[in-house]
Amino acid sequence: MVTHRFHRTATWSAFAASLLTLSLHANDWPTWRGPLQTGVSLEHYTNAGGLPETAAWTYDARSRGTPVVFEGKVILWGYRGETTDLTELLTVLDAKTGEKIWEVAFSDYLSDSIYNRYAIGAPTVDPETKRIYLVSNAGLFMCYEMDGKKVFEIPLMEDLGRMTFPNARVGSPVIEGDLVLTHFIYSNWGADGPAADRIYAFDKKTGELVWWARPGVVPPVDSSYSTPVLETRDGKRVAYYATGCGHVVCVNARNGQTYWKMPICKNGVNASVVLHKGNKLIAIHNDENVDSSEKGRLVAIRLPEKLTAAPGPESTVLEGAEIWRQPLGATSSSPIVVDDFVYQLTDGGELYCINAESGEELWKKKLSNANLHSSPLYVDGLLYCPMMEGKLVVVKAGAKDAEIVQEIKLEGQCLGAPSVCDGVLYVTTTERLYSFPIPNSGIKVDPVPAVQIPKAGAPAALQIIPAEVTMMSGGKQSFRVRSVDANGFVVSDDVKGVKWETFIPPTAKVKATMDAKFNDAGELVAAADAKESAGAFKATAEGLSGTIRGRVLKNLPLIENFDEYELHEDQPSEGVKFSYPPLPWIGARFKFDIRELNGNKVFAKTFDRLLFQRATVFVGPSHLSNYTMQADVLTDGSARAKSDIGMVNQRYLICLRGNANKLEISSNLERLKQDAPFKVSPNTWYTLKTRVDVHEDGSGVVRGKVWAKDQPEPEAWTLEAKVANAHKQGSPGIFGFTPLNQKRVYLDNLSITPNK
Repeated sequence: MVTHRFHRTATWSAFAASLLTLSLHANDWPTWRGPLQTGVSLEHYTNAGGLPETAAWTYDARSRGTPVVFEGKVILWGYRGETTDLTELLTVLDAKTGEKIWEVAFSDYLSDSIYNRYAIGAPTVDPETKRIYLVSNAGLFMCYEMDGKKVFEIPLMEDLGRMTFPNARVGSPVIEGDLVLTHFIYSNWGADGPAADRIYAFDKKTGELVWWARPGVVPPVDSSYSTPVLETRDGKRVAYYATGCGHVVCVNARNGQTYWKMPICKNGVNASVVLHKGNKLIAIHNDENVDSSEKGRLVAIRLPEKLTAAPGPESTVLEGAEIWRQPLGATSSSPIVVDDFVYQLTDGGELYCINAESGEELWKKKLSNANLHSSPLYVDGLLYCPMMEGKLVVVKAGAKDAEIVQEIKLEGQCLGAPSVCDGVLYVTTTERLYSFPIPNSGIKVDPVPAVQIPKAGAPAALQIIPAEVTMMSGGKQSFRVRSVDANGFVVSDDVKGVKWETFIPPTAKVKATMDAKFNDAGELVAAADAKESAGAFKATAEGLSGTIRGRVLKNLPLIENFDEYELHEDQPSEGVKFSYPPLPWIGARFKFDIRELNGNKVFAKTFDRLLFQRATVFVGPSHLSNYTMQADVLTDGSARAKSDIGMVNQRYLICLRGNANKLEISSNLERLKQDAPFKVSPNTWYTLKTRVDVHEDGSGVVRGKVWAKDQPEPEAWTLEAKVANAHKQGSPGIFGFTPLNQKRVYLDNLSITPNK
């Protein structure tokens, strides 16, 4: 819904007239930090005036992020609703009028998001393809044409193990050449099964995976949504960002090669970094420093001129690179740099100006009592600062002091950075999107600095797309094979004469291969009776090589009782033998294992790390629908201390809550949660069964039943939850929650069968 509130003044009228003579596309703002990746606008105004107290128009959608602007359209990630009716939205509006052009809605699922923490991030528009990219709270990676046609949608949670956290911070995708990059905490399969801060690069036109990297340490201590910043250095395109393991890192943006990492914090770092004069990087956090008990650090890091590839997946520690630091703290607010001035909003609601060369504090200005996510925007000598209490503060920055020139009260909380395009400022709150014209009699736009892309050198490796695949038994997969130079730049898009062979990485803890073969057409084929398996293949051609990895999953029905697994690994801390979980299962590594219980092999939740006391494993592909799941489940414990065990069916969790003594159906707990009482006795096997039925009108019913394993199955369902807009597909999965890792849970005799 659009609300028009035109401020009828002479200044506004002059501004409106000037708009008619301007090019609508003079200065797009296609990403959350704008064309310079810094939060600094290229616009300059003649006879600029203050913002009108009333917006030209508002749009009724809530957000904690940044609207982007492209070719006369405002693209917003937001949401509507409060509880069970809450829906995330991708909305495209007319920039002049605020009228909705199109909008798509998508529901959260299986996330840890709480307190309506949604839309903490921004869409990204690729100027070449004019496509919109967005990652939702639950990890749906979406690509849309500017007219609203969906290009692709990838469920990162189910396909690659992208994890969610209660803070719900998402950030923004980043375009680099023919790639689009996303940065999150992932827990995939095999060697990438342990949860780690990873960056994934996809083909921006097809959504196929091209490369991924893990430059930080394992495991992370928290989440991170730091959006990568790109530049050309030492003949390479590189990405800088902060991680959930407390580092600032540098990776090759074309092939994922890791270079360096610098530890700055004992927790995850969320703010994006900023570059200054090509020789330094500036970052901030608000947790305990790695080298002192002091909290918070604004730091300048000297960038090495030469980049040396790290010997393994983890990057090399950058030593002695700190130029200066200031004891400032910001949880999410990112710094901006204008000339030699660093502007930083702190969690205490203060705006600081720091000399970028020396680190000297030049001035500070108290703007509010608190700030959390929002970052300032710099436009033509003014800083626009949305504050959490719900006001937009306009600050005129000087060399020695600053002046607050305007404050505008907004409805709701301000948590996202503003954006600007063609003399119009856009800012979101937790209630609506606002459009404020900046009165002026003319706009001049500085040119965007040209990005220097080095020419490709001699071919050094093969880059195979997709780099990772999931196949069903009876399926096949084709690949594109191209050659790249040592820095990741494409030499040839079509390499001929490729030969394939099974490849087992020398560091692999599980020596496994895919039950699939390449045919003469270069297609990977899994036979109709192919076994559930995972592994890698190596391609060679023209003296070059490259690898892909993949999984083969069986078509339904899927039956697993774990009896085939050999328990040969020692668990020193517990004195038991175990087997790693099924290799193709997403998110299982180290969170679950197979061990013996009372003479029977079972699937068990581990106590590996407290961070993963709550864990979900996906055992099938994300396109499955219309299936029934059944398994035997058990929790250790006593009458007062038990754990939770459940199954995921089509993006719904059906869980036996031990301490609460109930069967619960949920997705995101604040969007859907219904339960029925059921007395859970510890150390007792129960059988849990569930199915999801979707009706023609899009509504559906999620059903669950539970009974003592040694008793007959009851005819009636224990619990049925009706949903107005049901998820139509989703991976089957296993869920375990062991509070404080005290009481273990187990699962056995899993079956997934098509609904009858």
